[in-house]
Amino acid sequence: MIDLDYLAYLEGFLTENRKQRFEEVLALRTKHFTIAMEDVYQLHNTSAVMRSCEVFGIQELNVVEQKFGKRIDSEIAMGAQKWVDVKRFANNQNCIDAKKAEGYQIIATTPHNDSCLLHEFDISKRSAIFFGTEKEGLSQEVLEQADGFIKIPMVGFTESLNISVSAAIIIQDITTRLRNSDIKWQLTDEEIMEKRLVWAKNSIKDIKRIEERYYSEKENRV
Repeated sequence: MIDLDYLAYLEGFLTENRKQRFEEVLALRTKHFTIAMEDVYQLHNTSAVMRSCEVFGIQELNVVEQKFGKRIDSEIAMGAQKWVDVKRFANNQNCIDAKKAEGYQIIATTPHNDSCLLHEFDISKRSAIFFGTEKEGLSQEVLEQADGFIKIPMVGFTESLNISVSAAIIIQDITTRLRNSDIKWQLTDEEIMEKRLVWAKNSIKDIKRIEERYYSEKENRV
């Protein structure tokens, strides 16, 4: 449970427009879908996918960092890292196990012939949608443990799209259909309050000093 007094104190430093905007955005956020990226080498692609998650309302991005670095290209992310929850995993198996434990089915994005076309994908189930590396696609480790497969219909000679483009297309499609459905996809009240607290902290420049003042005043009241 979050400290509601603390939340109210921090939000006192925000403008009414800022607080209203938080409420509007959080009303359209979802964890019904979560996105996972497997060892993406080009960091700008990870940043671009993060930006797509933020723009289209997916609250969580999972990043597997088994081979490559641990930094996000903030210029391309355009501040999205302040509003999206990024969970990092040392390897694919840890990520798969964690998502299954949270009740997600594992969906692999792949152009295989037995993949479900994007517009036919069943959005009713909580799904962790995995994207692979730029050149090799998803690893066998993910493909073998996937509960389902999804692909974007293509009618040209080229058989694949850049990962950030593929992610944007898929995320926009499934989130639009989700919001137009009767599925209960919204964040819980508790999750909304938690994000309000995090976002308030991310919005205050001198947050450490503000926190110290709050706890000092709280001790004096006691």
